[in-house]
Amino acid sequence: MAEGEVTLLLASLRRGNPEAFGRLMPLVYGELRRLAGHYMRGERPGHTLQPTAVVHEAYLRLAGQDWADWQDRAHFIAVAARQMRRILVDYARQHCAAKRGGTPAKVDLDALAGGFDPARSAEILAVDEALHRLRSLDPQQAEIVELRYFGGLTVEEAAAQLGISERTVKRDWSVALLWLRNRVAGGDPP
Repeated sequence: MAEGEVTLLLASLRRGNPEAFGRLMPLVYGELRRLAGHYMRGERPGHTLQPTAVVHEAYLRLAGQDWADWQDRAHFIAVAARQMRRILVDYARQHCAAKRGGTPAKVDLDALAGGFDPARSAEILAVDEALHRLRSLDPQQAEIVELRYFGGLTVEEAAAQLGISERTVKRDWSVALLWLRNRVAGGDPP
């Protein structure tokens, strides 16, 4: 993908050219599709929520947003990842509401480090709730979790996006995972 072209199109959007969004999406679609595929990895065949549907729903939500803040490709992907997270959380809420009893007895937070499995709707909701709480305590750690867990960004990409060192991302990622693991398991977070 031509990162320079993406940045130019984002600048055009900031200047008020809505047509630039239509030219932007083909440049980032493959990356968004890969990211959605990462989210959907491990799903059963024929699942009602497919990666393409997640990307298309994110596209619709992004098309309605104020573009003034998008700085570069990494920032756009982070915003898109946040939209995909919201889509998956909304889907999980609907899924749990449709089931009686709804939530499993155990939530496996170790999945945070190994990938996203939307089949565990209650886990998605528990992580989302804990992430909201973490954001009120440490916004930077919450942002790192969102970028890495939901956005699929590497340590290096998250550091660049946030303008902090890779060492800080690694440290905050580790602390946030511990906090979230304790929070979701029902313990008292450190």
